[in-house]
This record gives sequence, C-alpha cells and structure tokens, in this order.
Amino acid sequence: MPNIASVLKEEICRLAKKEVKAQVGKTQKASAQYRRDIANLKRLLGQQEREIKLLKKRAQDGQPQAEEEPLESVRFSARSVKAQRSRLGLSAADYGKLVGVSGLTIYNWEHDKSRPRKAQLAALVTVRGIGKREALMKLAELTVKKGRGRKK
Repeated sequence: MPNIASVLKEEICRLAKKEVKAQVGKTQKASAQYRRDIANLKRLLGQQEREIKLLKKRAQDGQPQAEEEPLESVRFSARSVKAQRSRLGLSAADYGKLVGVSGLTIYNWEHDKSRPRKAQLAALVTVRGIGKREALMKLAELTVKKGRGRKK
C-alpha cells in the first residue's frame, strides 16, 4: 500500500501545477495583447513623425499643403490638367505660376510629354480644389510678391 504522505504530496503538486498553469496562461495572453498594442502604437508614432517632418519641410519651403487627399491615392491625367486650366480660364503660363512651374511644363503635362514629380503633384492637388476667383487672387498675390523683389 502506498504511503499516504507521498500520495498527498503528489496530489498537492498536481493541483499547484494546474493553478500555476492557469495563472501563467492569463499572464501570457495579457502580455501578447500588450505587445500587439505596443507595436500598433509604434506604427502610429512612425506615421505621425513622418507627417510632422513633411509638414515642417513644407512650412520651410512655403509650399501649399494638400490636406484633402494623400498623394498615394492621387492619379495624374493630362486631360484633367487641361480641363482644370480651362475651367479656371487661365493661360498655361498663369496656371504654371499657381502650381510653381513654367508654362512650358504645363504644356508638356497637358500633351502627355512629361509627368509631374511628387511635389508638383501635391501643388496640382491644391489647385484642383480652388475656384476661378480664388485662383485669380492667388495669381495676383504671386505677381505682387515677385514685383517687390525686383530692382528697377
């Protein structure tokens, strides 16, 4: 007949292991969830840091900020550039001043001979949302600013 003390000791060990396993399982699940949350927060922080860096750069360069659409989702179309320019009633040179490029560049974009860079695409997106009056006002501001810097 087995010793009652050894049977009791084995049963206590078995129950203790079972209880420890249950507690450790809860802790492991919580730990895994915390790791997932930390990874998500790190991703979010990285995105926000990149966005802050871009906004600081734009503020230093004086570029217009396109807040409506991210550049990844914006597509370039030669026909749309031509339609936007004609909707505003501007010449290629004037439209180029609004976007920050030359009139010849606008002509090349409209005739699908070249494509805008990312910074130029961002400027196109900002011009896309303005009306005729606002475009003329911005154009007048740009000519006044350039006129101040010239020596006569």
